[in-house]
Amino acid sequence: MPIQRLAPDLVAKIAAGEVIERPASAVKELIENALDAGATQVGVEATQGGLGIIRVSDNGCGIPGEELPLAFERHATSKLLSESDLARVASLGFRGEALPSIAAVADVDIVSRPAEASAGAHLKLQNGAVVASGPRGAPLGTTVTARGLFRRQPARLKFLRSTTSEAGQIAAVVSHYALAYAEVAFTLRLDGRLSLQTPGSGQRREAVAAVYGVPAASAMLPLPNPEADEYANVSGLVSPPDVTRANRTYISLFINRRWVRSRTLTFAVEEAYRGLLTSGRFPIAVLDITLPPEEVDVNVHPTKAEVRIRREREVFTILQRRVRRALIDQAPAPQARVGAWTTPAAAPGAIPRPVSSLSPTQGRHLASTRSTDRQMATASGGTPQEAAPLLSRLPLLRAVGQVGATYVVAEGPEGVYLIDQHAAHERILYERLLSKPAGQAEVQGFLQPVPVDLTPHQAQALRAAAEALAEQGFSLEPFGGRTYLLRAAPSLLASQDAGRALVELLDMLAREEGPADPRERVAASLACHAAIRAGQTLGQEEMRELVKQLEETQTPHTCPHGRPTMIHLSAEALAKEFKRR
Repeated sequence: MPIQRLAPDLVAKIAAGEVIERPASAVKELIENALDAGATQVGVEATQGGLGIIRVSDNGCGIPGEELPLAFERHATSKLLSESDLARVASLGFRGEALPSIAAVADVDIVSRPAEASAGAHLKLQNGAVVASGPRGAPLGTTVTARGLFRRQPARLKFLRSTTSEAGQIAAVVSHYALAYAEVAFTLRLDGRLSLQTPGSGQRREAVAAVYGVPAASAMLPLPNPEADEYANVSGLVSPPDVTRANRTYISLFINRRWVRSRTLTFAVEEAYRGLLTSGRFPIAVLDITLPPEEVDVNVHPTKAEVRIRREREVFTILQRRVRRALIDQAPAPQARVGAWTTPAAAPGAIPRPVSSLSPTQGRHLASTRSTDRQMATASGGTPQEAAPLLSRLPLLRAVGQVGATYVVAEGPEGVYLIDQHAAHERILYERLLSKPAGQAEVQGFLQPVPVDLTPHQAQALRAAAEALAEQGFSLEPFGGRTYLLRAAPSLLASQDAGRALVELLDMLAREEGPADPRERVAASLACHAAIRAGQTLGQEEMRELVKQLEETQTPHTCPHGRPTMIHLSAEALAKEFKRR
């Protein structure tokens, strides 16, 4: 095939694919335009995860009618005048790619009115070309509406997640900018439902309360005042060690008010908490890093999500030191939690629990239920069936001890097995949860309902998995906004803080990991949350039951998330290591 020039519309679509990766990318670009325009109010609406309609309205300075067509030409911008300006970019946008990229992959309507104009101006674009224009009554500011995103690019649609997941991504983008710009009032509506609203008061803690809830916001610790000679000014709020989450997505970093993703700086925050958090727990952090614009290169990524910092190592040190100082100086002692559970009845045949070992609930779930497990398995549709043949069945093992309160040592005819007690218990609970017919979950009720405040992302995860959560025993009812009343939960969680357990479960579900089927994903996340933990001492009888029940599972070698449950050291390998062969 000879070399030839691509058609202009194809070039536009290729370039648009670098900037607009998904619906949340379009929302991000439009919000940044609104903030650059000096808006104090930004409204975001989306339907069908942004694939139906995306609408972003602001009360910023607006665009003069005669400049509207130019705004949709690639690399037309009011934010850069010369090459030297690129070395000290102070605005969020600067390339002039956002509007033409959105117009290349969606039908776009824009209405804008500057303060000096008596009426607004309107443009309608299809396939990146203007098809209608004219005056229109409008309030001060700009409203951009994008319809049918990627409708004419079916290949792009195939790689998007579910509409619920895409809506969650939009909620995450709006939430981060609401945290960065506390002086701006943000509203977010997803499929007509108000998902987020911030006051725009300028108080960071109030913005955190709108996004993460009042309890988390009230516990947050401010960073101490910066030292006069520090290269970077770091300010913001961090959570005390007893307020944590199940993943690191709650660490929000803003460099010169730009939301960025940086593994290095995220690790600096985690390092500040070293020795203060248990494994697998992460803090909430909302941190502003202010640097001279010429020290930051923002022109390294099509979506401007990554930046280069000239003295990154120094910024790492300052960030880690400032967060650590806030924790050491201000973090209160952890408070004892009073459970809200009714007292569960003792289960017949429960395993006796040694001191500092398993909770009563965990002990019950390690009780002997082998006859039931042998009879039941789960088909793909979730209906109990006759048990399928065991996959890679384990030989009969004998538990002989425990290492580091984490690994069970077992002996078998084929050698020695080191069993990860948490991963093994996950597998056992997962298969047991899926073996129960719908409506037969073991449920524990509350004497008083537990109020639970959810973030927009968690609320989306709840709506996506509502039926599966109900099947496992969660009973929830709306209580206004994003607050729900939790009236019952699976008995697996009977020894835990139920509200916190639900929030962490929703965080796990929102990570898009594990099986695609909602029922399997809920079972996997619930099993992970309820399983015995590393660091828990097991008695000999508990270890024996754990090993026996693992032997009888369908897939004993991995947990539901694919992590290995055991390491096998064969008898032959042992003999070779001891020079017997």
